[in-house]
Amino acid sequence: MDANKTARVRKRASAWALNVTLFIAMAIICLPGLWIVLNSLRPTVEIMAKPPIWIPRELSLQAYVDMFSGVGQGGIPVLEYFRNSVIIAVTSTVISLAVGMSGGYAFARYRFRAKSGWFLGLMLTRTVPGIALSLPLFFLYARVGLIDTHAGMILAYTALNVPFTIWLIDGFFRQVPRDLAEAAQIDGCTRWQAFWQVEFPLARPGIASAGIFAFLTSWNEFALASQLTRSTDSKTLPVGLLDYTAEFTIDWRGMCALAVVMIIPALLLTYAVQKHLVSGLTSGAIKG
Repeated sequence: MDANKTARVRKRASAWALNVTLFIAMAIICLPGLWIVLNSLRPTVEIMAKPPIWIPRELSLQAYVDMFSGVGQGGIPVLEYFRNSVIIAVTSTVISLAVGMSGGYAFARYRFRAKSGWFLGLMLTRTVPGIALSLPLFFLYARVGLIDTHAGMILAYTALNVPFTIWLIDGFFRQVPRDLAEAAQIDGCTRWQAFWQVEFPLARPGIASAGIFAFLTSWNEFALASQLTRSTDSKTLPVGLLDYTAEFTIDWRGMCALAVVMIIPALLLTYAVQKHLVSGLTSGAIKG
């Protein structure tokens, strides 16, 4: 009896220790985001104070009011930047998923010449940092007239995301047994119907995971956007943060407010697909 009681106490203590550890880890991870939110609500004097003021003495939504009313430094066109970010991120994500599903399915299901070489070549493209591509892309886009356009940014982000989506979706399609599609075809389904009605639903977690990562990459990317955009016609929110910098000053409160505006859509999207995302990552961890 004492042994059972001791085991239960140890199990409960282990659970508490695990919960406390996870809470501390999450607090450390969330601290920068919380600090950004606090800085967007308090005056610049407190933001620049040394030593830092941890507990705000005054909170105000004035930075958000100024941002959306155009009163802020330089009259930041936030709504235009937000529209550009949504158009570019959503379009590039949809195209990346379409190409990624096609490529991932082809690599997972078909045999063709130099298959391994093609797959390795796609993966090697991910080793090139985006900032290293900015100068060649700038010269290329300048020649073909894609500087400061939605099409140019969508094309760049699609090329950036396609290798990763193909790799991720390929792994999930490999987890779907071929026998299921073959059985569906024997029952009268076409190859296309077998894909959409049998294989696609089973691989949906991986596709959702690839989609959220592709969207966040396009939504948060700064290096390429800062080189390939020039005006409010195509500037995205990360580039718009630079509008809060002047020659000798930086509007830290306004910059933090815009950062919060950037974070909210990403959080909402991640929350909306969290079931697919968690399922996809868990399944992907055991893919062969």
